[in-house]
Amino acid sequence: MSKAAKDEIVVMVTGAAGNLGSAVVAELTTNGAKIAAVERNFVSGARPRGRQETTQLELGGVDLNDLASCEDAVRQTIAKFGRIDALVNTVGGFQTGPVGEPGLEQWDQMFQLNARTAYIISTAVLRPMQDAGYGRIVHVAAAPGLKAGANQAAYAASKAAVIRLTEAIAAENRDRRISANCILPGTIDTPQNRAAMPNAKTDGWVHPSEIAKLISFLISPAAGIVTGAAIPATGRM
Repeated sequence: MSKAAKDEIVVMVTGAAGNLGSAVVAELTTNGAKIAAVERNFVSGARPRGRQETTQLELGGVDLNDLASCEDAVRQTIAKFGRIDALVNTVGGFQTGPVGEPGLEQWDQMFQLNARTAYIISTAVLRPMQDAGYGRIVHVAAAPGLKAGANQAAYAASKAAVIRLTEAIAAENRDRRISANCILPGTIDTPQNRAAMPNAKTDGWVHPSEIAKLISFLISPAAGIVTGAAIPATGRM
């Protein structure tokens, strides 16, 4: 039995102060996990909920576009808790616009924010997971990563890159007992989305806490048979 199965699971959560990240932190904390909460800019009132000195490590100022910064966050986590069992990467962004010369900047921004960050934080956590012979990685992608709509070229392509990255990590680490999966949420029910779409029908929107429960399963020892998957989480049934 792995150490993760016997002890409290140690999870690094990126974007820990965001809507989804804070829901993940709350869910995992309730389930007894130890959390390394990663956020570039922690601000007053936006810190992870359920914070406890002995079970949570707050890592501010981490640049997910910089490998050295991510590796330092990994070192601090291991110094605090002894290992990293799982990574939950919730960092990402959304922009839309048609294909054309003005969209080149958006293309670069989406790949930097969505794809590059996922690649770098995965790189940072994989070595200790490989050394331990155990790990769980979950990235948040999006349904347009499978099929783009109008004005979604940059966003969809960057999320497709996250899906392909996840598949490659799963294939490369299958024999090391490291799984990698990604979630494809529908519209997440957040204050920002409600403000942006005041006339939308929100009945089918997905609450961050519902996605957090799915993630909680995927990083558990029980989910070891699930790897390389892009799992839709597109609405209530």
